[in-house]
Amino acid sequence: MRILTVSDVVDASLYPNLDRDRFSAVDLILACGDLPPEYLSYLVNVFKVPLFYIRGNHDIRYDTKPPLGASSVHANVVVFRGIKILGFDGSHWYNGGPNQYTEWQMRMVVMRMLLTMWRRGGIDIIVTHAPPRYVHDAEDPCHKGFIVYRWLIRRFQPKYFVHGHIHRHFNDDSERITQIGSTRVVNTYGFYQIEINS
Repeated sequence: MRILTVSDVVDASLYPNLDRDRFSAVDLILACGDLPPEYLSYLVNVFKVPLFYIRGNHDIRYDTKPPLGASSVHANVVVFRGIKILGFDGSHWYNGGPNQYTEWQMRMVVMRMLLTMWRRGGIDIIVTHAPPRYVHDAEDPCHKGFIVYRWLIRRFQPKYFVHGHIHRHFNDDSERITQIGSTRVVNTYGFYQIEINS
């Protein structure tokens, strides 16, 4: 199964003119925040596949103009073709805006999902906006990652942990991936494609 992941910037190879040769077989789209709802609606329309999203710290229009045909996976587990996906909105708290969490608040959101994750027999993909602490993150208050995400990776060892929020251009896709145990942590700034067995 091929999964297209997107975050933070509208990529010219996807919009407004989709490069069909580059994106020929997409089965699912995962959006990791800070994208216009119209862009997500467009992706659903052109690919005609499910799109699951979480909100970034700048996603303030989703309540009044949600992306059409897409579904939020914040603090929720969805299963698509046997792949279990869990998501968490937002960034680290820095100015009290929407979709911002202190470390303690995010820990409580994660802990409320433990029983669900255990009952499901684990998770295959976790999608977030912010990264795990000390993996792809920065030291300013806005771009610090969450410590609880590191614990979540160690405890459940998902195949992928996909995040946005950290704006970085990559010369090679290998630069956007960090391996933690059996989990690939991916910065999906712009877009990235994952192939996973379902």
